[in-house]
Amino acid sequence: MNADNDPRRRAPATERNRDPILAVLRSVLPARGVVLEIASGTGEHAAYFATGLPAIEWQPSDLEFAAVPGIDAWNDALPNVRPAVALDVERAPWPLDEADALFCANMIHIAPWSAALGLLRGAGRILPPGGPLILYGPFKRGGRHTAPSNEAFDSSLRARDPAWGIRDLADVAAAAGIVGLTLDTVVEMPANNLTVVLRRVAS
Repeated sequence: MNADNDPRRRAPATERNRDPILAVLRSVLPARGVVLEIASGTGEHAAYFATGLPAIEWQPSDLEFAAVPGIDAWNDALPNVRPAVALDVERAPWPLDEADALFCANMIHIAPWSAALGLLRGAGRILPPGGPLILYGPFKRGGRHTAPSNEAFDSSLRARDPAWGIRDLADVAAAAGIVGLTLDTVVEMPANNLTVVLRRVAS
């Protein structure tokens, strides 16, 4: 909290990546519906994307209940953003039984692999056939890092927690297939990141 008692937190990377991500969201999200954001963090993405996608109803969430007031402070003036909820992807049921799309930025590498698996399982439960799970962040491809900076970042993550680390896209796609999701689109993004779109397979 700053000197003005403003609960909003800021992540400098958000301003750098929000416009490229929004461009992808416009191309892959349904025209309207509910988007559940996993690991909303500061809440800045929710505010920006909800403003840019006024027909979408945005549902922020975060593992940390303490993050909720800051997220809501960014979004309480926006009519298409719901109050944030605490959500642990590894624990079912989730606060929402259904959503038209899921968005998750920069989580699965700063969490154990079990969190990525929990996210995929949850997406398989609550998405409609064809509904997208959109992941943003760094990934390995073919077992290799896509840039030296990503390799250094991966080493720093694993030094902080051996269960963390940049995931291989093939491993994510394989785990997604087990729970009824298929890899649809991979978009190259700035700063050696990817936006990965998985979709629920029609049953």
